[in-house]
Amino acid sequence: MKYHTVDLDGFEAQLPILPLPSGISIAFFNLHGDSEMTEHCAKKLAEKLQDCEVLITAESKGLQLTHCVARELGQRYYAVARKSKKLYMQDGIEVTYDSSITTGKNQTFYLSKHDVELIKGKKVGIVDDVVSTGASLKGLEAVVEKAGGKVHKKAFVLAEDEAANRKDVVYIAQIPIFIEK
Repeated sequence: MKYHTVDLDGFEAQLPILPLPSGISIAFFNLHGDSEMTEHCAKKLAEKLQDCEVLITAESKGLQLTHCVARELGQRYYAVARKSKKLYMQDGIEVTYDSSITTGKNQTFYLSKHDVELIKGKKVGIVDDVVSTGASLKGLEAVVEKAGGKVHKKAFVLAEDEAANRKDVVYIAQIPIFIEK
């Protein structure tokens, strides 16, 4: 297997290069189960999110990262946009958005009433692991708007390919997309 090495502002990560059905390959970034890398990235992102009143992430890869960022910022609660409607979410909101590079189909985010109230009227920081095409980000932005919040910052560990040129996001490092010839 081939790997891509990335420097996460003082933490080196080896990312396996994996093929997608579309014919491109990506440097797969996975925080699940790596507490040291998650803590490091959370500290770096917290520095970029100091002026946000509340955070939101999408399940599942952003969960532990956002948990750690919220702790760093002294925020007890953060909102979670779920990808399936849970029993306790009957009085929440939902937003359907276009597919991301890794899912390939339209998805829906669900937000509980508790999280809607948490976001309403606040400066919200969106937190996630990787920004690529921006499809999931658009979904999160729509959820924040529908909940009555104001997207204040959009923070990621990694910006993939052209996403690194976006002026509306902050990130720790960038990674390429690999096109096999």
